[in-house]
Amino acid sequence: MGHLYLVRHGQASLGAADYDQLSPLGQQQSVRLGAYFASKGIQFEAVLTGTLRRHTQTYAGICLGSDAHLVALPWPGLDEYDSAALIAAIHPAPLPPPTEPEAYRQHFRLLRDGLTQWMNGVLSPHGMARYEDFRHGVVAALDHVRRQYRGNVLIVSSGGPIATAVGHVLGTTPETTIALNLQIRNSAITEFAFTPKKCLLHNFNTLPHLEHADYASWVTAA
Repeated sequence: MGHLYLVRHGQASLGAADYDQLSPLGQQQSVRLGAYFASKGIQFEAVLTGTLRRHTQTYAGICLGSDAHLVALPWPGLDEYDSAALIAAIHPAPLPPPTEPEAYRQHFRLLRDGLTQWMNGVLSPHGMARYEDFRHGVVAALDHVRRQYRGNVLIVSSGGPIATAVGHVLGTTPETTIALNLQIRNSAITEFAFTPKKCLLHNFNTLPHLEHADYASWVTAA
């Protein structure tokens, strides 16, 4: 039985002009995760990443922390949905940057509403594929892992694809999948056990590399 580790990227740059860039803390989270994998003797047979910059930067940090150099397979189906397009589809007026508490809460209220409508086939945000096509890209990555590998496999992606993978394995409703999505923390690990025929959820949204009190301030979700 193999083990698939799905890792959400480190903290990105919410509220900045370019979200798709790890913050200094996001880089530290990634390096720390790599050091954790090395301390546990976890080595990977294969690595898949989304193609976004925050995905590749996170994997680079993991490599730095673990002194690993396995070349990752880019997998566009592991890229995140466009949250700005989802929000604009239901709230076309400009929003303030989500840097203050109320703006942050409004951002995620609108995002949850947009996700619900998109996943139920009600909303078609500009430039975005249908949710069924998004889901297919994630499931195709899981199928690839099951068919090709037998050991430890690492996927570095975002909250949307990881929650979609969990929802696919557990058969959850869109609303439950969204709730899972919005819980996933930066650099968190979700683990599946897998065979050629199926995946089984082993754990969800864990931060074993940040459990020590010294890293309490490193726990983020943005």
